[in-house]
Amino acid sequence: MLKSKGSKFFLAIMLGICFLAFQSTSIAVESEFSDDTVVITVDSTNLQFSPSEVTISEGQTVRFFWSGEFLEHNAVDEGGLFRTGDPETEVDYSFTFDKGTNNTYDFICEPHELLNMVGTIIVEPAEEEFNSTYSVETKEETISQKINKIIPLPVLLAIISVFLYYRFDR
Repeated sequence: MLKSKGSKFFLAIMLGICFLAFQSTSIAVESEFSDDTVVITVDSTNLQFSPSEVTISEGQTVRFFWSGEFLEHNAVDEGGLFRTGDPETEVDYSFTFDKGTNNTYDFICEPHELLNMVGTIIVEPAEEEFNSTYSVETKEETISQKINKIIPLPVLLAIISVFLYYRFDR
């Protein structure tokens, strides 16, 4: 099937191009879904939250997540807005700060409060959205629309190149 080292090298290059084209698409999709969630974990060695302070906007979610910890932890807002539950070695708790919750929230780990295991969540007001009763169409493409047209191009070029190469290789 593959007659020479050159053929194998060419095929490897084409497969690499295809892989990179698909990889860039999946990275964009992954980052699109992770922008609204901030994860806070625990550093049991130093008995602190990591990160100990986060700044988010209204509408974003904070996820408290730790697993397999030797010591039990929890996260409790001093004002009572959120609580991960009783102290446990494994926690996966999410809280979304809705519109109107902009403020600074100090939270503690109840078993380790005296050891200064505390954190802060700063919630900024959400940006005002432009609401209108009519839509405006624009001829200008956004960057993401241009990228969506370009990404399939390397895949198409790779397929055509492989087809032409093996067609004339005989």
